[in-house]
Order: sequence, then C-alpha cells, then structure tokens
Amino acid sequence: MTTSTVATVTEAERERRVAEAIHSGEMEGLSVSPAGRADAQEYIAGRIDSDELVARARARYGLD
Repeated sequence: MTTSTVATVTEAERERRVAEAIHSGEMEGLSVSPAGRADAQEYIAGRIDSDELVARARARYGLD
C-alpha cells in the first residue's frame, strides 16, 4: 500500500469513486460480487490503495 497515495485522497472521494464505478458497471448490465464490494470497502476505508483494489479484482477473475 502506498501511504502517500491513500492519504492524499479523502475517504469521501474514495467512496464517490467507488459509487461511480459501480453505477457505471450497472449501466452496462454488470454487478459487483460480494467479494468485490468487500474489497471496495477496504479501499474506501483507506486500508488498501487503488492499485491493490485492481490487483485483487484481476486475481479474482484470473486476469494476472
């Protein structure tokens, strides 16, 4: 986790970004799995950064 990256983006901003991403996916007919939502909550809380969030999603779907 890159502390400086996480620290420069507020929790509210991370929450807004996640909500927008979920909404965008839903507009395309996609849904977020419970595991994906749990990872998103970790990101919103600042416990992981966006790189880790993406890495987890890629690993979950075998894209690594």
